[in-house]
Amino acid sequence: MAEIPTVLFVCVHNAGRSQMAAALLAHHAAGAVEVRSAGSEPADAVNPAVREVMAELGIDLSAEKPKRLTTDAVKASDVVITMGCGDACPIFPGKRYLDWDLTDPAGKTIEEIRPIRDDIDARVRSLLTELVPSPTH
Repeated sequence: MAEIPTVLFVCVHNAGRSQMAAALLAHHAAGAVEVRSAGSEPADAVNPAVREVMAELGIDLSAEKPKRLTTDAVKASDVVITMGCGDACPIFPGKRYLDWDLTDPAGKTIEEIRPIRDDIDARVRSLLTELVPSPTH
């Protein structure tokens, strides 16, 4: 049996977009994918409005803390998805890199964050079908 793929979501503060993406992928993958997130300049805490819009989906981010991006985290990942971290993410051969152009939820209202969350959810679901194809019987 093949190893499960590892996905790393990276944004600047690891307080919004990458936290939502990691939580949504972990939720949908149900253990079929290893999920990590990090930030090039991590914030002190996850954005409270982001926690709230995720709670609307039954996903609890209250225990999550922003983490610093490390070279080891990139090396250990099969897919690295950047979300506005610019050139802060190290590039290694043999990794798949995607850049998702997403609005930063910082300073936005819950109503403004919901469409960002829903956009991330659609992208995560699409990525999951690529990483873990459904068995065809």
